[in-house]
Amino acid sequence: MTTIFLVGCSAATAAPAQDPILPATVIFATSTGYWEDDGNAPEIERAPSATENVSAPQGKRHGYYKLFAVRQPDRTSKVYLQQIAQTETGPAIASNIELQEISDLKPYVTDIRPENSSGISKQPGLFATIYLKTDPAAEPDGWTVLIDEFGDITIEKATN
Repeated sequence: MTTIFLVGCSAATAAPAQDPILPATVIFATSTGYWEDDGNAPEIERAPSATENVSAPQGKRHGYYKLFAVRQPDRTSKVYLQQIAQTETGPAIASNIELQEISDLKPYVTDIRPENSSGISKQPGLFATIYLKTDPAAEPDGWTVLIDEFGDITIEKATN
């Protein structure tokens, strides 16, 4: 009976190799913060696909942020920020931008952490720390990503 149970668990958790849930190049990700707008969101880098349409006839939209690092072929990373809209059919990407200030450093990202682990805040904004190295042999530095209640993004080296 134990053997059948283990075989059953193994088969149940295996995902098809050709349909990954998350690409292997996404090395760190965090979902945190909160945003809302009246339906007039800032321009986005990539328009949502037809299945991700986030237009709200009533105008008001809200959701959370996702911050993630994508490993490049040279082992450095690009860092992206997404606004994820909460819709009637589930989460949908409302905007997607590359954080050029971080990507220009050609960083080796070692971690991304939210301000706290209590879940998505109900206060507008975001605060997260990206830990990165510009030299693979160096110690990582922290860089903060702050989005205020007006949607303005500030990216700077963390100070203690």
